[in-house]
Amino acid sequence: MPVELAQFVDAPISPRSPIIYPPRKRWTRAECESLASTGSWDRERLELIDGDLIKKTTKKRPHVVVLMAIIKWFGRIIDQMHLNSEGPIDVAPEDNPTSEPEPDLAVLVKAGLEYMHGPPPASDVQLLIEISASTLSFDLGPKARLYARAGIPEYWVCDINERRLIAHGGPQTGAYSLVTAYYEGESAAPLAMPEVAFPVAVAYPFPAWDRHWNPLWLASLSGCATLAAHSPPRE
Repeated sequence: MPVELAQFVDAPISPRSPIIYPPRKRWTRAECESLASTGSWDRERLELIDGDLIKKTTKKRPHVVVLMAIIKWFGRIIDQMHLNSEGPIDVAPEDNPTSEPEPDLAVLVKAGLEYMHGPPPASDVQLLIEISASTLSFDLGPKARLYARAGIPEYWVCDINERRLIAHGGPQTGAYSLVTAYYEGESAAPLAMPEVAFPVAVAYPFPAWDRHWNPLWLASLSGCATLAAHSPPRE
């Protein structure tokens, strides 16, 4: 049965003396666009979140397959022109200058052609989906708070390692008040489409890994030879 989860809270730190952080550069959208126009950096590899430039992780095949499976399912329910895949969106007005997230999938009120002159506004986003393996803490923490502040009504995180879907709803004062985990064998109904139910198993069309195929475990290995020795057999 679905499991209701507590809101994600960063682990508290109780230092013996106050922590003094070095000053950091907080980036803005305007600065990023200016630098990108010069061709001096690859903007496609970076995501602006809360003034920080986050290097996007390389998408491994499980991530790609999960996204493809989700798009295929939603494409049977709604026009695919309403599915904004890996494109930037706007967030809350106070966050827009320093944040330009690019979620794995956004289900939009209008078709993509309606947003030719800028990212879709948060008010036009019905559902956001992020696919997580090594980025789970970030997706459940800073990104969830960013999306809640924007008033996005529903946010799903597909946790590849646990083969579950963590649904967030009820954004209030910068946090989601409802956080529920759904596992294989269970279904989650999108708030914007309550008449349909998304089977969690649809997102994971590949067999469950044992310890040796877990992407986090593979990522901890060092050296191509070690990776090769533990690679799944080719069919």
